[in-house]
Amino acid sequence: MRFSGLALAAGLPSAVLAGSGHQKTLGNDLSSGWAPKGKQPNIVFVLTDDQDVRMNSLDYIPLIKKHLIDKGTLYKRHYCTTAICCPARVSILTGKQAHNTNVTDVNPPHGGYPKFIRQGLNSNYLPVWLQEAGYNTYYTGKLFNAHTTDNYNSPYPSAWNGTDFLLDPWTYNYLNATYQRNKEEPKSYQGQHTVDVLAEKALGFLDDAVNAGDRPFFLGIAPVAPHSNVAAIDLTDEPNWDDLDGIEDLVQFGPPIPAKRHEHLFKDVKIPRNANFNPDFPTGANWVRQRKQLNQENIEYNDHFYRQRLRALQSVDELVESVVKRLEKYDILDDTFIIYTTDNGYSISQHRRNPGKECGFEEDINIPLIIRGPGVPKGEVSEIVTTHVDLAPTILSIAGAPHRADFDGETIPLNRKDLEAAIDTRHEHVTVEFWGIAVSEGKIFDKSEQRLTLNNTYKAIRIISKTYNFYYSVWCTNEHELYDLTTDPYQINNLLHKDATPPTHLLGVPFEKVISRLDSLLFVLKTCKGRTCIKPWEALHPQGNVANLHDALSTRFDVFYEQQQKKVSYNRCELGYLPDAEGPQFETDGVVYRKGIHWSEWT
Repeated sequence: MRFSGLALAAGLPSAVLAGSGHQKTLGNDLSSGWAPKGKQPNIVFVLTDDQDVRMNSLDYIPLIKKHLIDKGTLYKRHYCTTAICCPARVSILTGKQAHNTNVTDVNPPHGGYPKFIRQGLNSNYLPVWLQEAGYNTYYTGKLFNAHTTDNYNSPYPSAWNGTDFLLDPWTYNYLNATYQRNKEEPKSYQGQHTVDVLAEKALGFLDDAVNAGDRPFFLGIAPVAPHSNVAAIDLTDEPNWDDLDGIEDLVQFGPPIPAKRHEHLFKDVKIPRNANFNPDFPTGANWVRQRKQLNQENIEYNDHFYRQRLRALQSVDELVESVVKRLEKYDILDDTFIIYTTDNGYSISQHRRNPGKECGFEEDINIPLIIRGPGVPKGEVSEIVTTHVDLAPTILSIAGAPHRADFDGETIPLNRKDLEAAIDTRHEHVTVEFWGIAVSEGKIFDKSEQRLTLNNTYKAIRIISKTYNFYYSVWCTNEHELYDLTTDPYQINNLLHKDATPPTHLLGVPFEKVISRLDSLLFVLKTCKGRTCIKPWEALHPQGNVANLHDALSTRFDVFYEQQQKKVSYNRCELGYLPDAEGPQFETDGVVYRKGIHWSEWT
């Protein structure tokens, strides 16, 4: 029996429409969107953990397709900005890049819930702003890493009317999860499947939200699926990075564990055998390029790991349907936005890698985003570029609340008019950044392989338009990557590797001209703040005569880009964001590079 049937087994109160006496008009981005009864809409936000889009996970969740994709808009080019859980989640809830939150890891000293608290973000994130806008706020599931049975009340996450959090060290244990409701003591759910437990809690909060009165609500639902299963670990204290073997002894990764009713599914499914699947030749840069080819036993295990991910997602599929049906029962579905996404992507066997994330490849950063709601086109697939730092501005726009000046993102268009306009006017770039380690989460078959790789620090950009499609990165080792995804969609030919033979021309201009522009763009974005993160070309060309890479390639800017701009470089590799390790900075050093140059010379 599907879980949706269980979810609706209990009797429901008579239909109640959750609205608000605290009325506001929606922002301009939603001017032709909803406005039923003049009330603020409800918002349901579903955040999965490590869900891929490039390995086709969306093809295996039919209920989400039925209720969200077919009834809403799929944003095909949605990206996380940091491909690991805690930094990504903090960026979602603050609208800021990780270099501006300085929560850059999953554990202290550079990340996790303790770092979120130390950075002062507990009073300056999405639920605070939503409550100020008149919303009741609820959340259940995983919030942040290193949010534990020891520190959950020191202090509590602020600005929630109701919470039931998954807590470390049991967050990723599918059959032995620990949840902590409101300010009660943590409770173990040993023997119960964590997503089924979460579904009951989500529906309970939905009931609470409707019965609370006439205020609109925000409900966050964060299942751990399809993250790998991890035996209980607690790295709340700073790890000893000089003892990698000791750290590895604490980390016991395995494939996710599906609910019993789903164990039999997809028995013949395998990881898509694309060009970057365990390639015959090395790809990428830095440690990725040093990886050995996976043997057949490893590949078979990885296929099993992949199937377990798909099976674990079935419980999420049912959870979403149960929420939709409960909204229908209350007659508020049409007045509710449902946003579905994940914290970061995932890869298995691409570029010879074992299960994991943390790189800048498409598998790790291109992720699902589906939005259903009043005025949102049904069955639409949008090609515009969106990122995680756009989600907080979007949710505030839905709520009719003002944006914050320090947002690094902008509202995602939600109606047909704005979606069509965005094709020509929206930003074309994604800022991608990472600090610290890469983790192999599967079984280690090669005894010479380390589970943890330390020098996985890099800055990168994805830039996409109708005529170009690039990924450009600089590693802390000062190795460079460039992929032309128009001709190399699986990123197997790094045009900047010393063994590569780059083309003489790209986009009809000499190859070096494109590199100089991309590097200058990354130079601005790697430390950008606020509007500069959204409109980086304005920082380089304040007269407003350059809006995209195509404009920047004009020959009149050759001297500026090729002779006057500093290059992106690192002074050393670090496990967290330490500005003095990251070479020249645009905000401080950029003035020097522009000094003595009158902007009229470049117009």
